[in-house]
Amino acid sequence: MSSPSPIHVIGGGLAGSEAAWQIASAGVPVVLHEMRGVPGVKTDAHHTDGLAELVCSNSFRSDDWEYNAVGLLHAEMRALDSVIMACGDLNQVPAGGALAVDREGFSQAVTAKLEAHPLVTILREEIAGLPPEEWDNVIVATGPLTSPALAEAILKLTGEESLSFFDAIAPIVHADSIDFDIAWRQSRYDKEGPGGDAAAYVNCPMNREQYEAFIDALLAGSKAEFKEWENVPYFDGCLPIEVMAERGRETLRHGPMKPVGLTNPRDPQVKAHAIVQLRQDNALGTLFNMVGFQTKLKHGAQAEVFRMIPGLQDAQFARLGGLHRNTFLNSPKLLDRQLRMKAMPRLRFAGQVTGVEGYVESAAMGLLTGRLAAAQALGRPLEAPPQVTALGALVEHITGGHLDGPGGISKFQPMNINYGLLPPLEAPKVDAEGKRINPKDRGRAKKRLMSIRAMDALKAWRDA
Repeated sequence: MSSPSPIHVIGGGLAGSEAAWQIASAGVPVVLHEMRGVPGVKTDAHHTDGLAELVCSNSFRSDDWEYNAVGLLHAEMRALDSVIMACGDLNQVPAGGALAVDREGFSQAVTAKLEAHPLVTILREEIAGLPPEEWDNVIVATGPLTSPALAEAILKLTGEESLSFFDAIAPIVHADSIDFDIAWRQSRYDKEGPGGDAAAYVNCPMNREQYEAFIDALLAGSKAEFKEWENVPYFDGCLPIEVMAERGRETLRHGPMKPVGLTNPRDPQVKAHAIVQLRQDNALGTLFNMVGFQTKLKHGAQAEVFRMIPGLQDAQFARLGGLHRNTFLNSPKLLDRQLRMKAMPRLRFAGQVTGVEGYVESAAMGLLTGRLAAAQALGRPLEAPPQVTALGALVEHITGGHLDGPGGISKFQPMNINYGLLPPLEAPKVDAEGKRINPKDRGRAKKRLMSIRAMDALKAWRDA
């Protein structure tokens, strides 16, 4: 049997890198096209030409596979030889119960793995428009920052407007500029993460007066405005902090600045009114990002407002926050369950452009499209995983799992993985030993059963 023709993957982000790895691992040659690295070509958010560069947070979120849907997705991807998860595990930094990575080390590791694979060819070039017709098996994984020429070609192909939303980036602070006479290290509820560290976060406490003054400054601060992006909704999972504050003065205290599960060792009896947390951003521990502090404040206002936070009064910023636009397809209408464009089946789509949100979810769609494309190239038909898995639930969401609004108007929006996307199970009333489960603990027990069901189904799908 002759070897299959190369599969072309457009975009070297998390999804494209994962897709290329899965294709090559299946024994099929792959050409990965990435425009970063071409002189004069850049995006609004990337800073390097490394593959799988992280442009927002450095966290892959919870790594708890039994009780958290994101952790479950981690486990499923690890079971399927994910290069993103493997390189994330090798470059993890302390983050409580989350998996966070040294962003530079992570990108370098993914790049090195793909460059070293004999079946992977990396071409630094922009695909301006639809791929050539002779490319009969293509994955478009260009993400939220798709080049204008390709985006326009896709729009013409679909015959409709793409949907868009804003995505904001959190600032990064130099660790040696944090005042540890005020701040302290502790993970919420002292929960250990994958690396065993129960003090992975830096905590900056505020009393009521400091919090109120901070909210006033946040609301009054000068904001970046992008008139050409007006009337574009924000994605609720990545709201700018000042947009949250506009929704109510207490919103931040119940969101990224919630003080629960944390105790100031210098004054344990006094509870902070609000707490700002910072998470380690690199392996050296020299950089920390401000958790949940995505922002569209102008740079001058950011430095002024964020130095009002106790412990950050002398903060030096390695990177200030920013704002960029994300785009995604109306996937339930445009894609089939093989993640192929119905109007042009030689094109598959992966990553955020499909309507999943988050690093891990984007990489997961790259993993699936890579396997589906490789199976097609090898003449071995493959269905998407069952919906009881996290991977299958995401496919179901982006290909038809949402509900339209009145008059058939699409309400499709980007979605993080969550247990609500998986078929439900009845909450157990007794445990494995037949002991009665406290009613308040049954929801947690149900999540564990759903996770076990998912892993069993995923391994059966993999082995079949």
